[in-house]
Amino acid sequence: MRTTIDAAGRVVIPKVLRERLGWGRGGEVDVDERDGVVEIRTASRAVVVERPDGRPVLSVDGDVPVLTDEETRDLLEHTRR
Repeated sequence: MRTTIDAAGRVVIPKVLRERLGWGRGGEVDVDERDGVVEIRTASRAVVVERPDGRPVLSVDGDVPVLTDEETRDLLEHTRR
């Protein structure tokens, strides 16, 4: 998809992509450049916190969708590959 850069240097992300990625107004993204290619990714929001008993617990800032059991199994299987 082609888009434009305005006078302030802002790039318009097409609506179809913003919707697909769940990006809304005020959302944070990470921007990097590698070998002349600009990468824009959803900002990481998860952090691992260790409890006093030594077990790690995943803590997330903000609203995130709850994964179903099936989505969790698929994610685990994909990660194992």
